[in-house]
Amino acid sequence: MAPSSTPLDRLVDAGVSIWLDDLSRERLRTGNLGELVDSSGVVGVTTNPTIFASALSKGDAYDAQLRELAASGASLDDAVFAITTDDVRAGADVLRPVYDRTDGVDGRVSIEVDPRLAKDTDGTVASAKALWSTVDRPNVFIKIPATLEGLPAITAVLAEGISVNVTLIFSLERYRAVLDAFLAGMEQAKANGHDLAPIASVASFFVSRVDTAIDPQLDEIGTPEAAELRGKAAIANARLAYGVYQEVVASDRWKALADAGAHPQRPLWASTGVKDKAYPDTLYVDELVVAGVVNTMPEATLKAVIDHGGDGADTVTGRQDEAAATIARLRAVGIDIDQVTQQLEDEGVEKFTTSWGQLLDTVTEGLRTAGASAEEAR
Repeated sequence: MAPSSTPLDRLVDAGVSIWLDDLSRERLRTGNLGELVDSSGVVGVTTNPTIFASALSKGDAYDAQLRELAASGASLDDAVFAITTDDVRAGADVLRPVYDRTDGVDGRVSIEVDPRLAKDTDGTVASAKALWSTVDRPNVFIKIPATLEGLPAITAVLAEGISVNVTLIFSLERYRAVLDAFLAGMEQAKANGHDLAPIASVASFFVSRVDTAIDPQLDEIGTPEAAELRGKAAIANARLAYGVYQEVVASDRWKALADAGAHPQRPLWASTGVKDKAYPDTLYVDELVVAGVVNTMPEATLKAVIDHGGDGADTVTGRQDEAAATIARLRAVGIDIDQVTQQLEDEGVEKFTTSWGQLLDTVTEGLRTAGASAEEAR
């Protein structure tokens, strides 16, 4: 591959789809999202409860809609649903040209089911259907957490022809189950008579949080062997996940779906912002470059990649044995990675539920303020 002029170009040329891990009414109102699509290689957007809670807590971009909702007597849950689906619908419209240009591979915007439903299969399915029909855009992903209860929901929602972003994946065991749920869903969709080509899916495998959880344990162990492993667990875990993906797309089961027009469930590297300032700020981008994956980045990471990202060389293919050796070394010094990844899943659900509560509180206050202002104006 001939060298490209910028780190961003090199990453795109390597086959990595760059998505922005953020969305707000302010980005939409100012045209910032469109600018990032036009000039910074952004071809998709992910959201989560924390992102929405942050967006609602800043500025006045939502004030007009809050006044309308207060005047209509909307319930709190209905108000949150209206606000978040409106943002995602508008974001999907901004990304629609990318969706059309890439035949539906990119140009996607994700919205998550209510995180309070993470342990409720039927509730998750109902929430996913409501979000899909309300946003009413073909280039939307419905995010479903990869909890044990989420797995059958993933299958059921895909079987309805609804595109899914599976989120909060930390372990290889759970990732294998997610891929199985995807295959089962696509098989059922085919049996239900759906055209498989428009049904898309990504599997959001979380990266940096693994190092954030394991590095303090290594520090506590305190041996030279442990110190050498700081900052190595997350990348090794993700590289092994890509090996699992390769196994599945080489299977006869997948080939039968591909022959029927299905697209693979692409790995998506999530949580790629560096938390430890001792590490390069593009670490979880440069060390996970491989064709056919998505890297969803917070804006700070995107800017860092644009400024001083790597050379775009494949840093994943053929590195599975090395990654497995790293995990074996972690186990040898006393790190139980299975326990860590389960803890991270539990904490991830809890964090999003907490953020949802903060979002509800913010909208409650916004509705109250809007209603009081309306009373004063009478």
